[in-house]
Amino acid sequence: MSIEGLETSILGPAFIAGLLILATHVPLGQEVLKRGIIFIDLAIAQIAGLGVIAAYRFGWETHGWEVQLVAVSSALITAAVLGWLEKYYQQFQEALIGVTFILAATGSILLLADNPHAGESLKDLLVGQILWITWDQLLPTALVTGLIFLLWFTLRQRLNYLGFYLLFALAVTNSVQLIGVYLVFASLIIPALGSVGRRRTLLTGYLIGGSGYGLGLILSSLLDLPSGAVIVWSIAAIALLIKLVTKGGPEMSDQDRQVGVGKLE
Repeated sequence: MSIEGLETSILGPAFIAGLLILATHVPLGQEVLKRGIIFIDLAIAQIAGLGVIAAYRFGWETHGWEVQLVAVSSALITAAVLGWLEKYYQQFQEALIGVTFILAATGSILLLADNPHAGESLKDLLVGQILWITWDQLLPTALVTGLIFLLWFTLRQRLNYLGFYLLFALAVTNSVQLIGVYLVFASLIIPALGSVGRRRTLLTGYLIGGSGYGLGLILSSLLDLPSGAVIVWSIAAIALLIKLVTKGGPEMSDQDRQVGVGKLE
C-alpha cells in the first residue's frame, strides 16, 4: 500500500466523471428497477460497445466522430426496437433483453476473433479505464449529461416506451466508453437497490454512488487494483451498509412499495 498513487491529477477527472455519470444513471436506474427491466443497461451498453468495435474494424480513430456516431446509432436503434417490443410483448421483455445482450456480446467476440489484442479490447469494454479519463474528455460528457438530466426531469412523466428507451440509450452510450459495461450496470442498479425503502430515494442513490466512486478510486490507487472492479465493490458495500444502518428508519408508503421504488424526489 502506498499513498503515492493518490494523485489528484488522475483521481480528480475520474471522480468528476463518476459524478456526471451518476447524475443521470441514478434516476434512470430507479426507473429501470420500477419497470422490471433490470438488464436493459447491459444489453444497450453491450450494443454500443459492439458498434465501437465494428467501427474499429473500419480503421476509424478511437475517439473520432465516426466511432461515436456508430455507437450512438447502434444504441438508439436497439432502444427503438426494444421500446416497440415492450409495447406489444411486455411479458417477454426481460427475455428479449437478455437475448439482445448475448447476441451483442458474442458479436463482439466474433468481430475481434482475428485481433491479437482482442483480450485487452474486451477487458476495456467491460471493466473500462476510468483512471485514463482526462479533463478534456469531461466537457462533452458534461454537455450530454446536462441534456439528458434536463429532459428526464422535465419530460419523465410524459415519456412513453420509446421515449424512455431512447433517452436511456443516449445516457448509456455516453458512459460506457468511459467506464465500461460493468461499472455502467453498477451505477444504474446498485444505488437503485440501496435506496429502495427510503423516502428520499434519489438523494440516497446519489449518496451511495458518489461515496462508492470516491472510496473505490482511493482504494484502487492505494492497493494498485483495477479501478472499475474496486468501484463496483465499493458501491455495493456502501449500499449494504446504508441498508443495515438505516434499517429502522422511515420507509415508503404501501403505494410506493408496490411499484418497487419510491417517488423520485
